[in-house]
Amino acid sequence: MTFIQQLKNKGFNPKNEILSGLTVSLALVPEAVAFSIIANVSPLIGLYTAFIIGLITSLLGGRPGMISGATGAIAVVVVSLVARHGVEYLFAAVVLMGIIQIVIGILRMGKFIRLVPQPVIYGFLNGLALVIFLSQLAQFKIKDASGVEHWLQGEPLYIMLGLVLVTMAIIHFLPKITKAFPSSLAAILSISAIVIFAGIPTKTVGDIASIAGGLPKFHLPLVSINWETIKIIFPYSLIMALVGLIESLLTLAVVDEMTETRGRGNKEAIAQGIANITTGFFGGMGGCAMIGQSIINVSSGGRFRLSGIVAAIFLLLFILFGAPLIEQIPMAALVGLMVMVSIGTFEWASLRIFRKVPLTDVIVMVLVAGVTVVFHNLAVAVILGVVISALAFAWENAKRIRARKSIDEHGYKHYEIYGPLFFGSVTAFNEKFDVANDPEHVVIDFKESKVVDHSAIEALNKVTERYARNGKKVHLRHLSEDCRTLMNNASAIIEVNYYEDPTYKVATDQIS
Repeated sequence: MTFIQQLKNKGFNPKNEILSGLTVSLALVPEAVAFSIIANVSPLIGLYTAFIIGLITSLLGGRPGMISGATGAIAVVVVSLVARHGVEYLFAAVVLMGIIQIVIGILRMGKFIRLVPQPVIYGFLNGLALVIFLSQLAQFKIKDASGVEHWLQGEPLYIMLGLVLVTMAIIHFLPKITKAFPSSLAAILSISAIVIFAGIPTKTVGDIASIAGGLPKFHLPLVSINWETIKIIFPYSLIMALVGLIESLLTLAVVDEMTETRGRGNKEAIAQGIANITTGFFGGMGGCAMIGQSIINVSSGGRFRLSGIVAAIFLLLFILFGAPLIEQIPMAALVGLMVMVSIGTFEWASLRIFRKVPLTDVIVMVLVAGVTVVFHNLAVAVILGVVISALAFAWENAKRIRARKSIDEHGYKHYEIYGPLFFGSVTAFNEKFDVANDPEHVVIDFKESKVVDHSAIEALNKVTERYARNGKKVHLRHLSEDCRTLMNNASAIIEVNYYEDPTYKVATDQIS
């Protein structure tokens, strides 16, 4: 069986891949320009970044069908760097960002994305959906002759709204009629044809910025290679690397769910690193996966590497040859497309489970979404959500430790522990023991429990010391193999006494 035949058996459709890539490339143009403006750099820098990162990650990445390019999350981080030190320091920071991402990928740290709880992912998606939607509102503003920006009013507003709604209607209803042609591309082409041939006055891509340019050129960042430069760029590079990988790996997880396949997080991290190093040496601003464009691609039928490669190549062709034509595309068509993306990105199911999940999960969802919208800082939002979820989990498990008390025929007092013994539960654990009134021999049974961390070992140490001061001896029973290893490694802290007697019988029982 040939390689092409194997691809076809997996659902590979060249027509869908090419058309999907074209759709994505059209949506990339205003996004790249907008993010360049946010970062206070030339629009061509954002376009070159989208081309280079999109091409390399499509070729080498761990998630076929996922689209990468210049993103708002990275643009927000680099604003102050460009303002304080200039664009050359930005290029150097992007190179270092790529190196950090490669190291993370080589160390196989991409697997830690599995630690992100579902409420955090819901909050991430809902926050990004709101960011995508709110960013489209800027297209409903216009500058007057004095440079003051104000909202569209009257006929220009009605035209813009009408075209946006028609675009959304085409994207929504066309798939119900036929799926032979991507509805997003059909909407863009239809609205563009109506505006151009009918001469309808409305904002176009060309009103934002010119996208005409040449091939990206190799450019070494004009900065001194010394410790002072590293101190300047490293904090930005580290934040960009983490923000980029968090957004990329979360987007990978979303595309995995949409396609019911599984990507490779560590491979994607390395590909993102290679792409950012390359774009840094070609005067780019750095980037990562784009959830909006990835959803457009997958929804339009792009499931393989070809769609991302086509999107990057078309974007370069627009820059080189197609600028006059692309600049005539009405922004209303692209706004309608991105609004539909925001609607598709928002996890509406999360609203229906508000009363069905713990309050902590609801707080995490709202908090992550809020931080994403307000600060446009995905890394902070996700890390904050993970920390709160982890603390809530620790608190709940801390309350679950129990002790069943019994005395056997030999007069030994048994404490059968239920629940994990860790830093959160040591206080409740210590309160279970009646040192003054217990007999000379006490058995602590961990058959239904586990010693988890150093705090747990310290708690056991304190318990044994309390009994020792009263002339009594503690025996530990049913420690699992990993618990024994942990205890043996901490032998300088506590002397472990194992007690095994299969013939003992319980005389009295009491649970506390």
